[in-house]
Amino acid sequence: MSALRRFVRSNGLTLAFFGLFLAALFGESLTGLASFNQQQVVDGADTISYAHYLVSSAFAVDVAENWQSEYLQFFLYILGTIWLVQVGSPESKKPDQMGRESDKEQKVGRYAEPDSPRLAKVGGFPGWVYARSLGMLMGLLFVLSLLAQSVAGTAANNAERIRQLQLPQSWLGYTESPDFWNRTLQNWQSEFPAVASMVVFSIYLRERGSPESKPVGAPHSATGVEG
Repeated sequence: MSALRRFVRSNGLTLAFFGLFLAALFGESLTGLASFNQQQVVDGADTISYAHYLVSSAFAVDVAENWQSEYLQFFLYILGTIWLVQVGSPESKKPDQMGRESDKEQKVGRYAEPDSPRLAKVGGFPGWVYARSLGMLMGLLFVLSLLAQSVAGTAANNAERIRQLQLPQSWLGYTESPDFWNRTLQNWQSEFPAVASMVVFSIYLRERGSPESKPVGAPHSATGVEG
């Protein structure tokens, strides 16, 4: 097997979803440009090119507002599954494993194994950070995406206000506006029931061969068991 084929096989899940992301982003850019130019014509303004739209605040805010809600979902899910359980779901830990768990269970410090990550062995502050690095990264990406949404949203909103001969808003003024929070909460409200339904439906339904599902023959009450 060639090195390229091994790489693709070993990273197929990441590559597949990154490819889907690029395809969806491209589709969004095309439909977004069409919608934007359609509104420009209605407003009696000039249409813009595809290249111009890609670097516009209108495109940036649409992308960023979706990213921030996804990273918020991951951040809350990662932290929530530390202390909260759902009996019967493979998405949950077993009830007796609630919390951060012991060093022995987590294989850190003196309980680390020879092939454990180096930071899992060192302990102290670096080890503390590494033990929480996934949640910290998702939280940081959420904050950065939300900031990008607010900056791009301010620019897009002010461009619209100028076309309507209104005074532009400050960044703080926009982040306090109904438009900003309407965009934000529209995305948040769709993420939470999606996660809840995945947790609950996985108690009773199966997808053979998927690690997100229990084995087909596992009882409904089996918790934290993956297929």
